[in-house]
Amino acid sequence: MPLSSAPGAGVASLFPLQKSHVSDREAKRATELAVSDNRQLMEIEFPTSGLDSVPGDGEGGIEMTGSMQLIREFCDQLVDSEKVTRTRIFFPEANEVKFARKSAFEGASFKLDYLTKPSFFEDFGFTEKVKMTDRVRPEDELFLVAYPYFNVNEMLVVEELYREAVVNTARKLIIFNGELDRIRSGYYPAFFYPKLAALTKTLFPKMETVYYIHNFKGTKGGTLFRCYPGPWKVLRRVGNRYMTLHQQEAMPSLKEVALNILPSS
Repeated sequence: MPLSSAPGAGVASLFPLQKSHVSDREAKRATELAVSDNRQLMEIEFPTSGLDSVPGDGEGGIEMTGSMQLIREFCDQLVDSEKVTRTRIFFPEANEVKFARKSAFEGASFKLDYLTKPSFFEDFGFTEKVKMTDRVRPEDELFLVAYPYFNVNEMLVVEELYREAVVNTARKLIIFNGELDRIRSGYYPAFFYPKLAALTKTLFPKMETVYYIHNFKGTKGGTLFRCYPGPWKVLRRVGNRYMTLHQQEAMPSLKEVALNILPSS
C-alpha cells in the first residue's frame, strides 16, 4: 500500500494494488532509515493475500507462501549483492527451508536456516530446541525472521536469537510478518503462556516497527499504517485514495482503532 501524503488534504495516494513492489521500496527505505538511526530490532507487517486483505483471508499455508515471496522481493531490494551471503533468513522449521530453496529462494545466495526442529511429539505441541548460538556464524550481519507465529515457541527462539547473537554487536534483526499483534493483544493468555506474554515487557520495547499495514473490514473499516520514521496513521479508503482519519506518535492498539477511532470518524 504505497502511501504519500497529499499536501494539505490529509489524503494519501493509492497505487494499483497489484504493484506490491512499490511497497517493497517503501519498506526498504523505511528499514534503511531505521538502520541509520541504529535500530537493531525491527518489525515489518504486511498483508499477504492482497493489500486490502486481513489475516485469515487466505489459508495458513498460502499466507506463509505469500510471505515467503514478499520476503524474497524485500531482500532483493534491501540487501546489496556483496552482503547476500552475510544475510541469514530464519524460517519456522526445516521443511520451510526446503520449500524456500525450491520456490521463492531458488538460486539465491542468502543463508537459509530454521528456528525449531519438529519432533516425534510435534502433534502435541512439542518441538526440539535449536540453540541459536550454534546456528549463526561470525560473518553474519543481518538476520531476517520469517513469520514466526505458527508455533508459540518460535517467538521465544527469536528472543533468544536477539539476546545471544544481536545485543552488543553491529548485527540487525528484522521480524517479517510475525503477527506480533497476537501477543500484544493478549491472544495468548499470560496465565498459560507467561514467557510469551513477558515479551511485551522485555523484547517489544526494544523493537521499532518500520513498516506496518493492518486492515479492518466493514462499513467503518480502514487501515492502521506506519512507515518509519513517520507517525502511526489510521486511514480510510475513499474511492481510489486513502484519507487520514487520525495520527499519533505511539502505536494504538488494534482494539482502540476498531472500537474507538474508526467508528467515530
